[in-house]
Amino acid sequence: MSKQFRVLIAKPGLDGHDRGAKVVARALRDAGMEVIYTGLRQTPEMIVEAALQEDVDAVGLSILSGAHMTLVPRVLEGLREAGLEDVKVFVGGIIPDEDAEALKEMGVVEIFGPGTSTQTIVEAFHRHLAGG
Repeated sequence: MSKQFRVLIAKPGLDGHDRGAKVVARALRDAGMEVIYTGLRQTPEMIVEAALQEDVDAVGLSILSGAHMTLVPRVLEGLREAGLEDVKVFVGGIIPDEDAEALKEMGVVEIFGPGTSTQTIVEAFHRHLAGG
């Protein structure tokens, strides 16, 4: 039997739109993952604490506010400081290409833009979490 992956879906910052995050959370759950959704307006520290408490394999961040270059590095740093460097971080939102490259260099494993199919997202989570 394969391991059931635990995934935290979070909305850092002041962005109040969570429909996409909820759609992704449902798709991951339907694909057999255990999904924890933290809700809107989470600080990076709250996200790291939830990841630690929930013992997750991955964190999915949904950011539409434009604050990705501030918020994502703080989450990545917090995860490292908490000893969670093995937790995979995925980001969804409106991320310019140059920022996407910088975020990947910092440790984000995948970035999903608007219109990415849930199947593509689920497959990416499975691929990275299964070690492939």
